[in-house]
Amino acid sequence: MTGYWVSVVTEDWKFRMVTPPKGNYAGVPLNAEGRKVADTWDPAKDEAAGNQCRSYGAAGLMRVPGRLHITWDNDTTMKIETDAGTQTRLFHFGGEADAGSSWQGFSVAEWEVAATGRGQARAGNLKVVTTHLSPGYLRRNGVPYSAIAVLTEYYDRITTPIGDEWLVVSTEVRDPQYLSSPFITSTHFKKQPDAKGWMPEACSAK
Repeated sequence: MTGYWVSVVTEDWKFRMVTPPKGNYAGVPLNAEGRKVADTWDPAKDEAAGNQCRSYGAAGLMRVPGRLHITWDNDTTMKIETDAGTQTRLFHFGGEADAGSSWQGFSVAEWEVAATGRGQARAGNLKVVTTHLSPGYLRRNGVPYSAIAVLTEYYDRITTPIGDEWLVVSTEVRDPQYLSSPFITSTHFKKQPDAKGWMPEACSAK
């Protein structure tokens, strides 16, 4: 999984490539409280309060179009840096969550190995569960998730017959405060040969 990856927007183009209008939360299973919060979205207030990164928290970050740089921070910690919002996620293989919360929360990772036949290549995925999140947005127009949200992701690396490498991130957000059911998405990234196109940009509330 290490290297540079670029997002390929194959799902929810109109919600990801542009900021949807206020009150447009189609496809997200918000409950009444979640819709009430989404209807109060004000990007100017977010900026004034220093919360311009609310849509770049872990539960929404992978949906923001941009590039990833994946490396190993140490033997037991994988690091994902994004040029969108200049965020850094750390996936910990083992260990317990810190007490504090942050945009990226605390992520516990484990390899899930699938059973394969004799002589076949090993298969499986990377499972990541993230908690201790600061309240943020699932979409840039203020669709909320709360501090008690739990983010579960499955990372699958796929090589096509022509040699292209893809990273598919299947995501589930559970949030009893703002969601009536889990919010499930699938996000796609294509492997890049180098850092060409890597353009770090600060968070934006608009």
